Amino acid sequence: MSFDDIIDRHGTHSVKWDMMEKIYGVPADDGIPMWVADMDFRTADCVQDAVQKMRDHGIYGYYGDDAAYRDAICWWMKERHGWTVDPAAIFTTHGLVNGTAMCVDTFTQPGDGVVLTTPVYHAFAKVIKANNRRVIECDLVNNDGRYEMDFDAWDAQMDGSAKMFILCSPHNPGGRVWTRAELEGVADFCRRHDLILVSDEIHHDLVYPGHSHTPMALIDGIEDRLLMMSATTKTFNIAGSHSGNVIIPDEKLRETFAARMMGLGLSPNSFGLFMAEAAYSPAGAAWVDDLMAYLDGNRRLFDDGVNAIPGLKSMDLEATYLAWVDFAGTGMSRDEFTRRVEKDARIAVNHGPTFGSGGDNFLRFNLATPRPLVEQAVERLQKAFADLQ
Repeated sequence: MSFDDIIDRHGTHSVKWDMMEKIYGVPADDGIPMWVADMDFRTADCVQDAVQKMRDHGIYGYYGDDAAYRDAICWWMKERHGWTVDPAAIFTTHGLVNGTAMCVDTFTQPGDGVVLTTPVYHAFAKVIKANNRRVIECDLVNNDGRYEMDFDAWDAQMDGSAKMFILCSPHNPGGRVWTRAELEGVADFCRRHDLILVSDEIHHDLVYPGHSHTPMALIDGIEDRLLMMSATTKTFNIAGSHSGNVIIPDEKLRETFAARMMGLGLSPNSFGLFMAEAAYSPAGAAWVDDLMAYLDGNRRLFDDGVNAIPGLKSMDLEATYLAWVDFAGTGMSRDEFTRRVEKDARIAVNHGPTFGSGGDNFLRFNLATPRPLVEQAVERLQKAFADLQ
């Protein structure tokens, strides 16, 4: 399989392709969708083989004996991240938006505050508000195109109403891989303010050369308040399987979470389990290595092209395939630069304000698409902003 293969996703119930005209007004016939965070690549052969095996069997009954599935997760976390996971600590949710909702629902009460380091993945705020909790935005500092944490400023915001901190690690949309020192700072902050810490690490496999992801579970002294979230879905482009893991080191927290899942009658679908077990394997690891080499090329191509446009600055990506582009230097209004991207360049992108405080001058571009489309997107952007050059 070549990542350069352009696969027609029109008419396949793809949100990314089939909804971009309705939502963004970008024409379906020649628009480039760079919004929803899924990839335009077929998943690894080992995952496709697992689905084919299910299809050949032809019986899709209740899934039992998940020991091999749990072992695969433990193998992956140890092999790829140096993290030893207790199989009993693993819970499977209906994806990680559902996992986030479960954490909020289980460990906070209506009216409680939940801390987000903004700008950050927009689904967090939606879930918090839908559960009648309050979003507390602790702004990241944009230090010359690099997000950093400001614990002193965040301490000053705390009034005792916050009960939970949701960390995006690596960070979406800024692409930061948090250092061990920064993660230790988060742990200290959560202890100081008695917060449950949810660490969403769905992008932890998508890290570029020169950077190394540290699982929050490897930070000392945080185990009694930590809820880890991970998934195969982002790494292997199988988001439609709606499968994710909440991994809880502390036994007391496990009991509470298990009781809430039981009370809501939640259980995973077998397709997600079979796919995850196949993905978390040596063959899956080799595919991810190839994927990251390809995405690194896309990242370099996009950044070089966009940063050559006066007034535009793409944040240096340390992880994820989501470029976060700052248009402040153009001096244009948000409506104007967005119009140029969507109407003139015909590219559908995520709007910065949906990510919370600090996102006004930004648009997010998904680079996980065949390189010819990235090249075309860059050319269109350069033409749309040609008057600045």
